[in-house]
Amino acid sequence: MRSEGLMIPCLEFSGMELKEGTEEWREMSNKVRDACESHGCFLIVYDNKVPKGLREDMFLCMKELFDLPEETKRKHKSTKPYRGYNCGCPVTPFSQSFGIDDAPLPQTSLAFTNLMWPQGNPTFCEMLNSTSSKLLDLSLVIMKMLVEAYGLPKEYTSDIEELKSSSNFRLMKYKVPESGEMCETALLPHTDKSALTILCENEVEGLEVLSKSQEWVPVKIPEEGFVVIMGDVLKAWSNGRVHAATHRVMMKEEKERYSFALFAVPKEEVKIEVPPELVEEKIHPLRYRAFNYGDYFAYFVSTLHDNALDLFAGNAFFHE
Repeated sequence: MRSEGLMIPCLEFSGMELKEGTEEWREMSNKVRDACESHGCFLIVYDNKVPKGLREDMFLCMKELFDLPEETKRKHKSTKPYRGYNCGCPVTPFSQSFGIDDAPLPQTSLAFTNLMWPQGNPTFCEMLNSTSSKLLDLSLVIMKMLVEAYGLPKEYTSDIEELKSSSNFRLMKYKVPESGEMCETALLPHTDKSALTILCENEVEGLEVLSKSQEWVPVKIPEEGFVVIMGDVLKAWSNGRVHAATHRVMMKEEKERYSFALFAVPKEEVKIEVPPELVEEKIHPLRYRAFNYGDYFAYFVSTLHDNALDLFAGNAFFHE
């Protein structure tokens, strides 16, 4: 049994204007910062911007996509890791996934749709573009709130936008383990290499987050909501204030699990650098040197170290 203190915070954005500069904006910004620092993730309900019906329609479209013939799905290829169509990977034997770069761009959504359905599928194309666009917009709102909560000058808003200058929209299907063991690891523990991730699942749960006290906490995502998970990029940018949450997926139910996620990431050439305002020599000494995102991601892919960020960009003089 987990204690109340380990429960993931749920932030209610629905019905709020959330205009920058208002008291409501500042209050929510502080709640976002607190959740990012204490848990590295939080649940969010924002039904007036990302309505429940949109999520339900997206899951229907996903089922249609994953039901396509295997030879059709394999047409989606990429030379980049975690992109393209992935199936039968020894590390994730229970899952299939599509990784689509920059799906919020209309031409990208159309190209992917036409690859899967040469005859066209306007409904899927619209859902892919609309859902990914809304989640990318939401990622910027969250990052702007961190700028606000840390009391940084307004010019950092344009800087932080670069942390989401690209995106990867991932569609995932997890099958029921054949062994009869209903507690199989479907996705190994890891931190995301993104700035942040916004994830939604169907009614089948399975996501778990590792707390700072090293306890696995099941994440129950509201039917009308999402979970926002902080990644390595925001951890580095915030000088370690933001906690990048380690998480995994466990298959515990005898049902297929569908989920989709928007990974907000910088373009490869973007430089990740701690704002000087977030460095205090005695209390918050510099934890991470400035680095190029493409170099960091290449390092991670080549090593797969759990603590890749600290090994690649950590300040050798910093000690936990």
